[in-house]
Amino acid sequence: MTGAFEPKVRVITVPKTSKAEESNSGEPIDLMAFGRALAERRAAYEARNGPVPVPRNSGKRRTASKKALLRAIAATGKKW
Repeated sequence: MTGAFEPKVRVITVPKTSKAEESNSGEPIDLMAFGRALAERRAAYEARNGPVPVPRNSGKRRTASKKALLRAIAATGKKW
């Protein structure tokens, strides 16, 4: 058991592809402006390519509690 209680070497890695200091200079992000820009980009994409495909969960692996919750929601006439 030699080395069992030796401190582990800590390594800090920085992604080589990320340039956080270049893309965001530490300025706060205005979420309203971000949301508007995102909506504009999505509208432009959809104008060129049609609706954005959104994958849906098939539900094959749902737990019993999730199934019960969805049945209770459906019983109220609402949609999940």
